[in-house]
Formats: sequence, structure tokens, C-alpha cells
Amino acid sequence: MADMPGNAPVPPDRAAVQARLAAERAATHTQIEALSRDFTAIVEANALVAVDDEHDPDGSSTAFERAHVASLLAQARTHLEHLDEALTRLTEGTYGVCEICGTGIPAERLEVRPATTRCVGCAGAR
Repeated sequence: MADMPGNAPVPPDRAAVQARLAAERAATHTQIEALSRDFTAIVEANALVAVDDEHDPDGSSTAFERAHVASLLAQARTHLEHLDEALTRLTEGTYGVCEICGTGIPAERLEVRPATTRCVGCAGAR
């Protein structure tokens, strides 16, 4: 799909984008540390008692909590990887360009999803 008027890639304010990505990266790293502590605490607390998830009324909620925190931790790690990839795209000059159609990703979308690689249309088509 060719660039349409108004959708041409707009060169981002590199310093502002880099600061935004760095701040998001720091916040995500802090989240990963907190979730890692939570996960470790759940595992350690479980190790102190003999838990039979199938018969212990608290076992299933503990297993759910552990799985929930593990899922959040995996999501945060993936988000951190995407932020690192966005920093690489910024360095390469491809930040803010849709990887599918090549049009510019609106600044508003990048503000909400700074690591996105797709414009609204291509993301919706997925």
C-alpha cells in the first residue's frame, strides 16, 4: 500500500522518543523486578507447606496466583524486548513506520503504544 497524504512517515523527535522509550523501559524493568519478587515469595511460601493442589482448598488459589504472576512476568519481559526493538528501529531510522504497509504510524498511536510496529489499519487487520 502506497503512502497516502497525511500518512507519510513523519520523522520523530529522536531525543523525545528516546527519552520516552527509556522511561517506559525503566518502568517495565521495575515491574519485572516487583513481579519476580512476588513470584519468588509465592514459591517460597508454597515450599514451607505440604500443598496438595487437588485436595487443599487453598492449593488451587495458590496455583492460580503463581500462574497469574508468571504470566504477567512473561508479558513484562516481552514488552521489554519490544521496547529494545523500538530503540533499535529509532537508531535505524525506521521507528514510526508500519512494518506492513510502510505508512507512518500516527503520533497518537505511538504515544499510547511506543513499541508498536503497525499502523491502526494493519494492526486491526491482524
